[in-house]
Amino acid sequence: MRMHRKPHLDERLSACGKILKIADLSDKNMKRSAEVKEYLDFENIFGNSNPVHLEIGCGKGKFIVETAKLNPDINFVAVEKISNVIIDACERTLREGIENVCLLNCAAEVLPKYLKENSVEKLYLNFSNPLPKEGYKKQRLTHTRFLNIYSSFLKKGSLIVQKTDDKDFYLFSLENYKEAGFEIKEVCEDLKNHPVAGDVETEHEKLFKERGKPIFRIVAEVK
Repeated sequence: MRMHRKPHLDERLSACGKILKIADLSDKNMKRSAEVKEYLDFENIFGNSNPVHLEIGCGKGKFIVETAKLNPDINFVAVEKISNVIIDACERTLREGIENVCLLNCAAEVLPKYLKENSVEKLYLNFSNPLPKEGYKKQRLTHTRFLNIYSSFLKKGSLIVQKTDDKDFYLFSLENYKEAGFEIKEVCEDLKNHPVAGDVETEHEKLFKERGKPIFRIVAEVK
């Protein structure tokens, strides 16, 4: 079902300019767009040189805001390509006075345009769309195509932390991490009954747990 455009969306996005650093949805040729570099200066944005962690597909922002509260000495960058969704994350960040979060309204494919090499130390992929049809597998955020994109800005030894409720996507992701040369550090096939300290529950995760669905978690290291 198509999502209705939120009222006064453009004005609300403009009002979040303090933390919404990129709104790049105009160029449909994302590969071409990514080649023209406009690197973000995180020391200038955050006013410090703290490590940078990234979430792709931040949704309404529950995970990134709560994780940022728990880790004030880390800077967080949240990415969401749907403007109608990222506005909730932006307004929540401002409403709660979070100083160590900025947001990017763009697709994952164009991130190398904005993120320098070795600029990110951890990547979170929380309940990405599993896109189960075979013809869409190259669009899955753990396909080797995307893993190679992430490698362009992740430091060696960085971790990708992924959570999903979809077993087939979980198995697909494991295969692709290995194919891309990443090392699998941790796996969990029942996160509800084997919780990880400091791991913040997302909106989707809470819903899936209430429905009795298993939550899968992978930690992969960039080599």
